[in-house]
Amino acid sequence: MRDWVRALETTQRLREQSCPNLANVVHEAARLHGDAPALVGTEALLSYAGLSGRANQVSRWAQSQGLRRGDVVAVLMANCPDYVAIWLGLSQIGCVAALLNTGLMPDGLAHCIRSAAAWHVITSQALQPLATAAVAQLSGSQRIWLADANGPASLDLEGFDTAALPSVAAPAVSDPALLIYTSGTTGLPKAAIVSHARVLEWSGWFAGMMEAGPTDRLYNCLPMYHSVGGVVAIGSMLVAGGAVIVREKFSASRFWPDVADSGATIVQYIGELCRYLLQSAGDPGVTTPHEVRLCCGNGLRHEVWEPFQARFSIPRILEFYAATEGGVSLTNCEGRPGAIGRVPGFLAHRFPVALVRCDPITTEVLRDADGSCMRVAADEPGEAIGLIAKSAGEMVRPFDGYTDTAASAKKVLTDVFAPGDRWFRTGDLMRQDAAGYYYFVDRLGDTFRWKGENVSTTEVAGAIESCPGVIEAVVYGVAIPGADGRAGMAALVVGAGFALSTLRAHLEARLPSYARPLFVRLCESIATTGTFKLKKQDLLEQGYAASADPVWFDDRSSGGYVGVDAALLEALGIMRL
Repeated sequence: MRDWVRALETTQRLREQSCPNLANVVHEAARLHGDAPALVGTEALLSYAGLSGRANQVSRWAQSQGLRRGDVVAVLMANCPDYVAIWLGLSQIGCVAALLNTGLMPDGLAHCIRSAAAWHVITSQALQPLATAAVAQLSGSQRIWLADANGPASLDLEGFDTAALPSVAAPAVSDPALLIYTSGTTGLPKAAIVSHARVLEWSGWFAGMMEAGPTDRLYNCLPMYHSVGGVVAIGSMLVAGGAVIVREKFSASRFWPDVADSGATIVQYIGELCRYLLQSAGDPGVTTPHEVRLCCGNGLRHEVWEPFQARFSIPRILEFYAATEGGVSLTNCEGRPGAIGRVPGFLAHRFPVALVRCDPITTEVLRDADGSCMRVAADEPGEAIGLIAKSAGEMVRPFDGYTDTAASAKKVLTDVFAPGDRWFRTGDLMRQDAAGYYYFVDRLGDTFRWKGENVSTTEVAGAIESCPGVIEAVVYGVAIPGADGRAGMAALVVGAGFALSTLRAHLEARLPSYARPLFVRLCESIATTGTFKLKKQDLLEQGYAASADPVWFDDRSSGGYVGVDAALLEALGIMRL
């Protein structure tokens, strides 16, 4: 109960202080904390006073370019302290920072810049060629600015005053502050609109949930173009007066020594990060001493949770679920392994969440004879939806949507339980147990049907990844001519100790026959997003046809895997499957 109350009190305090944006919080923190570290990078450090002044320099640069409230500036940079200063400086004068994924190719970046309607791109020398290639695919009118160089194409921030800005019309809390893009695992990214109110809410909520204070140092190696690494991790510490240890990227081999050397007390994670650390931990009898009191993040699987916590001596794990663009928010304060969170009864009116019946294959929401959506029973999977506010001032959250209005419309479900009500569709299948805890099941559309049964890709991948020697696994369904549904296929990255015979026995003991993949592809690597989500689109398109990677077929008649070649593909028959 204390965690929930503390989070509520922190967010309420920000409202009562009438802070229109996070930059104002930083300016006040600079008055209170001065030279205390705010953002600590490997090559640069910004104190609270330094961050405040740097943000003011960015604002003055933007004004010198004629940028005004509502104008969008794209930011393509690796993690560094200046990254935060740039978007704070832009946002405090009403400009919108579009945070671009540094892992995209030029065509994907061009799409993101175009969908944001950005005419300025701030980047670094290292990423300038990528930005130039992306802009070349557009009208060519976009200007590219370097944040870490001198010259006519640089921001040249040192030439601008660090003092507080003279009276300037601050953006409204409902105005956009950021554009944060979806991961684009199966298509082009969509730009989600994140308002100033939402930035402040995330910052205050997690500062309270983590009981963060000025002595805390949060270790953040997650990409800052993402809502967790770029807003939750950063904002929660700035609100609390603590410091953020900023690292450009995740390194499994250096992670714990760096955490220890930096004096971090909190670690921000994404679930796959924890699994990578377990796999590369080395001697289980040797641990690096550290001062971490809390790990906070999302996506920590049940089968990884307890081994991770025990192996690395983590006192507490704070798991949560949230959608960048939507109003569904869950927090697991109690540390129940595998649960993504719950909503306590006294907050149900503020965070209304429901699980409704749907077809996990077609993603169609099912309705009863009266046209209303149907809630699922305890432990029955359903799509998670969150109530959308009808007007400003309501306790429930609004839906700010995407820059693409058509994409926004697809995320809204109407006339759900009452005429005229509107609910945000997460696209995530969850189940809720009798105690009120929610558990992630699968993404809608990732589930596939085989032998008349629905197969959860998440469940199958979890079973595969617990097999000795498996490093990564992505599971998907592939169509077979003449067969109903889709057959399971798994693409694996494997290491020492892996054997196909071991995998087969492992899965036979853990999964029903219909859920065990018929095809196994052994890959050198699998492409991931910046937040470690495995990209499966190319794998889906290639299917089970023989390729440069070896593909194996689980021949149930012989009881073993056989290599897929042209002859086997021709011989495969439905009865044999």
